[in-house]
Amino acid sequence: MSGQSAAVLSLFDLDNTLLDGDSDYAWAQFLIGEGVLDAPLYEARNAEYLADYTAGHLDIRAFLDFQLKPLAEHPMPTLLEWRERFVREVVAGMMLPAGRTAVRERIEAGHLVAIVTATNSFITRPIADAFGVEHLIGTEPEIVDGRYTGRVHGTPSFQDGKIVRVREWLASRGTTLAAFAESWFFSDSRNDVPLLGAVSHPVAVDPDSTLAAIAIERAWPIVSWRGGGAKAAE
Repeated sequence: MSGQSAAVLSLFDLDNTLLDGDSDYAWAQFLIGEGVLDAPLYEARNAEYLADYTAGHLDIRAFLDFQLKPLAEHPMPTLLEWRERFVREVVAGMMLPAGRTAVRERIEAGHLVAIVTATNSFITRPIADAFGVEHLIGTEPEIVDGRYTGRVHGTPSFQDGKIVRVREWLASRGTTLAAFAESWFFSDSRNDVPLLGAVSHPVAVDPDSTLAAIAIERAWPIVSWRGGGAKAAE
């Protein structure tokens, strides 16, 4: 394989898979707690979007207009200071020990490992770092002249967009999904059925009801990482 030598690709969803919760939602709640966002408005909208995501019918463009707006309203140094405290004070307690173990084992086994998430990369880059994962495929917020614009750059990493973004990333490394002897994707969400169906080894991790039913129908493994000691599927 040109561009890399790993024979196995292991991809991980982030929210409610490696994390016990949703980092998008938690970030908005953190900003509300900081007094940055209007609490009644943002708490209601945040809850609505989370419910839409869980139900599988999120309007990703409308959500991103909402979710990226605060990035455009504040200078980068302020955003970075908030993010550092958010990861330390909130995200650290959301990181599932079994998720850490699954990621570490696959990195140590020499797999090419990436986190593939709909959540934007501003929020998720330090989270991926905390898991020891170099490669992050997230929704990319646009930056112009050192400031976020509130717009999206490229394809959002959501539903079918995750396949697009994974293929683009692999192409940049001189390879394809089909070139790997094995490809794995671990996710909790019905929204990730397209990418789960594209890999050779899909794994449902603490799946929502729709994904659980699909996994049973398609004989996909189902595992739980919520107990803290569960191992990844082998």
